[in-house]
Amino acid sequence: MKIDELVRGQRRFFEKGHTKSLAFRMQALERLEKIVKRNEGEIRHALYQDLHKSSFESYMTEMGMVFSELDFVKRHLKGWMRKKTVPTPLAQFPSRSFVTYEPYGVVLVMAPWNYPFMLCMDPLIGAVAAGNCCILKPSGYAKHVSAVIVKMIREAFPPEFVAVVEGGRAENQELLEQRFDYIFFTGGVTVGRLVMEKAARYLTPVTLELGGKSPCIVDNTANLKMAAKRLVFGKYLNSGQTCVAPDYLLVQEDVKEKFLVYVKHFIRQMFGKEPLKNPDYPRMINEKHYHRVMGLLKGEKAETGGYGDEKRLQIAPTVLTGITEGSPVMQEEIFGPVLPVLTFGEIEEAIKFIKEREKPLALYLFTRDARTEKRVLRNLSFGGGCINDTIIHLATPHMGFGGVGGSGMGSYHGKESFDTFSHKKSVVKKSDIIDLPIRYQPYTEGKEWLLRRFL
Repeated sequence: MKIDELVRGQRRFFEKGHTKSLAFRMQALERLEKIVKRNEGEIRHALYQDLHKSSFESYMTEMGMVFSELDFVKRHLKGWMRKKTVPTPLAQFPSRSFVTYEPYGVVLVMAPWNYPFMLCMDPLIGAVAAGNCCILKPSGYAKHVSAVIVKMIREAFPPEFVAVVEGGRAENQELLEQRFDYIFFTGGVTVGRLVMEKAARYLTPVTLELGGKSPCIVDNTANLKMAAKRLVFGKYLNSGQTCVAPDYLLVQEDVKEKFLVYVKHFIRQMFGKEPLKNPDYPRMINEKHYHRVMGLLKGEKAETGGYGDEKRLQIAPTVLTGITEGSPVMQEEIFGPVLPVLTFGEIEEAIKFIKEREKPLALYLFTRDARTEKRVLRNLSFGGGCINDTIIHLATPHMGFGGVGGSGMGSYHGKESFDTFSHKKSVVKKSDIIDLPIRYQPYTEGKEWLLRRFL
């Protein structure tokens, strides 16, 4: 089916009103959960084929996250859908005010390749929970996961409700020429700008989950051993191909050497002396990204790592020192297993360094100093982050996840997903029995006196 026909078919289906009931939405979420459980083995195998992800990492960062989101949404959806009564100004007496939540209509979800299953399913859960029809566009780079998603969605839903469009740039461009009621995009800044430009043609609202260079600050009060362990986990998970991965390290000068000893220790402990022989170590998604990341290593000093295997598309966990703000590795989001290390004297230097750059998607601070924590949180704008840990802030349905400024706009996860894909409609219901005359002409001094008292 052609893309324009697919969109028209979904719009016709949406206009019939089937998706608006709680029963329909719950049934759809149940079907999605069942089909994911039924195909868990295939999903795991596809993730291994595309990214060399282990079974453990596939469940922790992909299927497990989806199951958690489904469970949370199903338990709370009925309450979220209820009409919300709000206070009414005295000047509007007698009346009552309320907010209702209605679906936008036909929405587009464009997913990336780095977490190709979870980042496709999680927005879909929000879109379905809010009562929308949805077209999914998985990344063409993760072709095996994309094929499994197509199979699953076709088994679970009719195309007029949920459909998948496979392909690459041509299909993306054709999709963005269509009129959608909402667009949810996860990916890079360049394509994100294009999505927003295309959406502006129809004044379509968007959520953009982008990226950027997310800093990790370690000061001299931190538990250095624990900080190193958690930094290594967050940085090298999925071989650094994580939008909220710590992109670079800002470590206080007087603890740099001690901290790097711990970092190298935990790299060896987690991945072994020869990480490229570790069966659980992921690879770069394709040759293009492999060569891009390897190019960032040219001429730089590697404390550990610094090499790769082109045939296997793997790059060893790497730590770079002697880095300056002008180094090539500091000019773009790395999106690979490479950690540049910079130092600072006082915390104000680190704050100034980050403030001079685009607002990051994430920020991580390791400190035991409450004043430093307060200073960083008060002075720096970022999408979300952690104190004394990395990346775990996105692994909860109780908080929204999203960017700010150059790192994106909008939020999702849990209730935030439902809100993102819902239009909040404000209504005042006025009594037709009593009608106070104050607002009607002719205006008098007495009416103005009353107006000033009650408005």
